[in-house]
Amino acid sequence: MKIEQIYTGCLAQGAYYIVSGNEAAIIDPLRETKPYLERLEKDKVTLKYIFETHFHADFVSGHLDLSEKTGADIVYGPTAQPDFKATIAEDEQIFEIGAVKIKVLHTPGHTMESSTYLLIDEDGRETAIFSGDTLFLGDVGRPDLAQKATHLTQEQLAGLLYESLQHKIMPLPDDIVVYPAHGAGSACGKNMQKETVDTLGNQKKTNYALLQPDKESFIREVLHGLSAPPAYFGMNVAMNKGGYKSFDEVMRKANTPVSIEDFETLAEQSGALILDTRPAAEFHKGFIPNSINIGLKGDFAPWVGAMIVDVQQPILLVSEPGTEEEVITRLSRVGFDHVLGFLDGSFASWKSSGKEIDSIHRISAEEFAQRYTEDTKVVDVRKDGEYHVAHVVNALKMPLAEINDWASSLNNEEHFVIHCAGGYRSMIAASILNSRGIRNFTEVEGGFAKIKETQIPKTEAGCTNKAV
Repeated sequence: MKIEQIYTGCLAQGAYYIVSGNEAAIIDPLRETKPYLERLEKDKVTLKYIFETHFHADFVSGHLDLSEKTGADIVYGPTAQPDFKATIAEDEQIFEIGAVKIKVLHTPGHTMESSTYLLIDEDGRETAIFSGDTLFLGDVGRPDLAQKATHLTQEQLAGLLYESLQHKIMPLPDDIVVYPAHGAGSACGKNMQKETVDTLGNQKKTNYALLQPDKESFIREVLHGLSAPPAYFGMNVAMNKGGYKSFDEVMRKANTPVSIEDFETLAEQSGALILDTRPAAEFHKGFIPNSINIGLKGDFAPWVGAMIVDVQQPILLVSEPGTEEEVITRLSRVGFDHVLGFLDGSFASWKSSGKEIDSIHRISAEEFAQRYTEDTKVVDVRKDGEYHVAHVVNALKMPLAEINDWASSLNNEEHFVIHCAGGYRSMIAASILNSRGIRNFTEVEGGFAKIKETQIPKTEAGCTNKAV
């Protein structure tokens, strides 16, 4: 038997590849099928089952394309109602892969169809669970995503999750290995550990959710501090449940170089958003007017989903040469299938043609320190938790994820300085503000990581505006 975790860091997502004898199973695959097909060919095994732990919200799964290419059955837990052919398992139903077995444990709460898959090895020993979004390392799946679909409150869903954990997961042996669907950085939880594999026994000792004394405490603690889910989540659920274009078709249409003239025409006629995926260090020096910068070398796909929101939005790409296929792949993982092409020659061709360009005023933390006064207006676009640990005294807390709520409150007549933790998110914010005509600002290279090395007054951890 072989178990391989295929972890994708930019999505904080784990897919799983299981082999026994000449058969294999894959759990929660990503959109592109090539990595899985290569493993199957290398191991000379047949894919028998594609197990889905639930209808995912944060990414588009590869179940349909993978089933089409391999003939493998798609399996969901009880109550799932996909709009395509799939096996809807019963609670505790057994599926055989070679000499091992997968037992379905229906664990509703994150969603109603959510299921955990219990692996029973060749000797009949319960070995591991593939817990999806039911149980993370250090956390559990947020119970607020399925409210509209179920007409249940988040408190009711949290109560169901508590019962699932208590009756289906906690009785399992401590040496069971836990393989979750996500790790730290995912918006599907709030308190996940950086590790991606652990034992159930250790989680029973360290996971705050599993340590709650009763259901009421569990519900209160699990729901406390949840930020609003990204707006694209619902659209990804719809794609996973209803179907989508094949990844191969999406790649063929999107991976197309577009001349400068056609790029301008497409942008004007289609209403396409110009997405510049170059690093912030390059983008700020010059870009096509009204471009939005979300750098590929970062949490690219989740921020695209959070900022662009509508997966139907037509997109034109400006990317570093040679990265176009990766950009399109990562966009497709979160459902953005309407890429019209990429600028041939990237920004260099635009600039050399003499077309109009724009730029963002960026300074180092040292320059910021030299210019800083008590009257300097500072906009901090980090998350709430980061801000409360420490921040520039009197800085305004304006998380990037909420930019549509606070952007209009800025006075373009009053200069401000904008920063995040390291410069990635602040350049996203800067490009969005710039595209909306808010341009009287300066962005700080290196963000708070560099600012805290200067003499600019900063708060103590947990304080509001007490300088250190």
